[in-house]
This record gives sequence, structure tokens and C-alpha cells, in this order.
Amino acid sequence: MHWLPLLGVLAIVIGFALRFNPVPVVVAAAIVSGLAAGKSIAEILALIGNSFVSERALLLFVLTLPAIGVLERAGLREHVGNWIATLRGLTLSRILIVYLAIRQILAMLGLTDVAGQAQTVRPLLAPMAESAAEKRGKALDENERNDVRAFSAATDNVGRFFGEDVFIALGAVLLIQGFYSQHGIELEPLQIALWALPTAIAAFFIHAARTVLFARRIKNAGTGASASPGRLQARSTDERQNMPDKRAPDLDP
Repeated sequence: MHWLPLLGVLAIVIGFALRFNPVPVVVAAAIVSGLAAGKSIAEILALIGNSFVSERALLLFVLTLPAIGVLERAGLREHVGNWIATLRGLTLSRILIVYLAIRQILAMLGLTDVAGQAQTVRPLLAPMAESAAEKRGKALDENERNDVRAFSAATDNVGRFFGEDVFIALGAVLLIQGFYSQHGIELEPLQIALWALPTAIAAFFIHAARTVLFARRIKNAGTGASASPGRLQARSTDERQNMPDKRAPDLDP
């Protein structure tokens, strides 16, 4: 019976695979797990309410949204994009890799809320990345622009996710410690943080390599440099030679 509450995990996987809204998916998964554990609807709702109240500090980022809205209305995104366009040395890959390093180091120090999706990625990082990508000499189309924005958001997620476990006072580290303690394995938070450090370093280099490949793909899509000029000229010459002669026939006897 103790395996039945894991049905909630299956509900989350199915919901995300079908691209449903994450909030109702998580709530539905919690209800499924609660029912599978033998709890009543009232007990499940009380547990969800208590969890929300105890973790209400996670909603502090909402306070930053009005300020960000005012800055965007004043043209923050446009000014940032124009500034990046004047700096020739800042490429798409360099901007994202530098941000990844800063985000991961700050998360390792416990400063997880210094940057984030709402306060950094949307108003600053995404416009900077878009402007750097357009240095290829061609504007981004709608799909490419969405790809750049999504990759910028993914860079923030990777930096925080793999960096925060290195900070010993973070809730995730204490959760891991509590889990092992319940199963008779005593670990200090410092031990867990040290074991997370190699994973964080590996995640940085792996995502940095992905960033370089992504920037190269965006650049090649804009320049169309999939074939060298010599090969294109040879191909054009062959096509002209193989074309049928459509000139008017000679009518002289």
C-alpha cells in the first residue's frame, strides 16, 4: 500500500506531457496521492492550505512585478537591446554563459532570489540575448525569438537548480538530510553540499557546451552559410549546363 501515493508522480508526468497548466496538475497530483494514502478530501485540503501558508515567502517575488512593469513601460527592454547591439564582443553564447556562472555562484551562496525569471530573465537577459543573436546581420523570426527566450529561461533554471544544493542552509539540502535520517543514514548538510559540488560543475560545462551549439545554430540559420561560396558557384554552373536550350530554333534554310 505504501507505493500507491506515488500515483501522484504519474499524474504529474502525464499532465506535463500533455502540456496542461502546471498549477492544476500539481493540485490534482496532490489529491491523487492523498486519496491513495487513505486521507479524506478535508484532510487533503487542510494539508494543501497549511503547506501554502508555511511557504508563503516564496510569493515575495510578486512584489517585484509592479516595479518591473513600470521599467518595461519606460522602455527597459529596448534600451538593454540597443546597448548590447553596440558591444561587438558580447555574443549570444558569451552572455548566456556569463549569466549561468553568475547565477550558479549566487545560488551556491544562498542568494537564490537575487536573480530569477520575473526580475532578470524577462526584462534583462532575454532582450540582451535577442539583441546579441541579431548581430548575425538578420533579424530573428518569431520561432527563433521564442527559442532564444526559452533558452535564456532554461539557463536561469540550470544555474539555480544545480547551484542551490551546494548551499548547506537551503531547504532542499535539509530535505535530503531528513530523508536519509528517516532511513537510518545520518549525513551532515556539509557532506550533502560537497557531494552536490561535482554535479554543479558538470552541469555548468554541459550547459555551456549546449549554449555554444545553440548560438551556432542560430547564427547559421541567419547567415545561410551551410555551403561554401565555391560549392554554390559550382552547383550553379552545373545547373546552367544541364538546363535545356530554350532559345528559338534557327529558321534559316
